[in-house]
Amino acid sequence: MQEEPIDPFNGDPTDPAAGLDDLNEDVESEPLTEEERQDVLEDLSDLEIYQALLSPTGIRGLVIECEDCHEPHYFDWDLLRGNLRHLLSSGRPRVHEPAYDPDPDHYVTWEYARGYADGVHDTLTEGTDDEN
Repeated sequence: MQEEPIDPFNGDPTDPAAGLDDLNEDVESEPLTEEERQDVLEDLSDLEIYQALLSPTGIRGLVIECEDCHEPHYFDWDLLRGNLRHLLSSGRPRVHEPAYDPDPDHYVTWEYARGYADGVHDTLTEGTDDEN
């Protein structure tokens, strides 16, 4: 099973992003700190929970406000998971562009997903403290 999305330009000599790899080689990236690494691992763990809870309701992924362009970026579950794994292995985020014509109704924010998961957890554990 493929962990990351397939590159439609893989091996294409006219790949519009071919030169980007050369630019990135000149930039020495520092590895993630232990704290940053732990944060990414926690995000990956949270992402699994969010997907399990929200996919059955029709949610396809998360929307993230891009700090660079200040526009919302829509990521399906697998793409976001691949981006986080890439960050863990390389120490730097991938170059990204906004999704083409996503339906915003199928994406939620990290905060919404976290609140939803917390609500499900609270509902499932409600009353268990009173029984002791």
